[in-house]
Amino acid sequence: MQRVALVLDGGFLTKKLQQRLRRYPLASDVDQECQRILGLSALADTTLLRIYYYDAPPLQKVISNPVDGFEKDLGRTQRARESRALQEGLELLPNFAVRRGELLFQGWKLGDAATRQIQTTPRPPGAKDFVPDIKQKGVDLRMGLDIAWLALKRLVDIIVVVTGDADLVPSLKLARKEGVRVYLEHLGHSVSRDLKVHVDLVL
Repeated sequence: MQRVALVLDGGFLTKKLQQRLRRYPLASDVDQECQRILGLSALADTTLLRIYYYDAPPLQKVISNPVDGFEKDLGRTQRARESRALQEGLELLPNFAVRRGELLFQGWKLGDAATRQIQTTPRPPGAKDFVPDIKQKGVDLRMGLDIAWLALKRLVDIIVVVTGDADLVPSLKLARKEGVRVYLEHLGHSVSRDLKVHVDLVL
């Protein structure tokens, strides 16, 4: 029986599930989606090695708006609480491994809506027009390294990658060169042709 690993881009998956559920997903929602994927006919007669989930924990930082000085504790927002609950819940589920990158606060920027408004009707930007500029670091790197590790160690025969990110293409190419079959689940999201080219099957 062939062994399979699921590699989940957590930020991508939670966004797609949130659109479907109209709420932030719970650990049980992620598990249910993984069971749906594992139940597809393309994965019949396979046995699961592990499900790898990659995301960054919420940023624990108090920031001050550059215009009015209003302070916001990013670690106490509703989204931060939901994200922590999801990641901590997944850690306790059977066959799940949670791999964490980090979030970096890089200052403030004009929000997209404010930018469009100011372009249409020029005005001085106000405090509410600015949003935190937060970047994710290390998640794609960890995904790529683990895909390469799974392939080079021949721990699995099939890797199912749930993502819409073409930055993973180099690691997918390496896995295929090592004889591992790579399947893509993009959950109906529009993905680049390059991503589709370098997998064996789009689920």
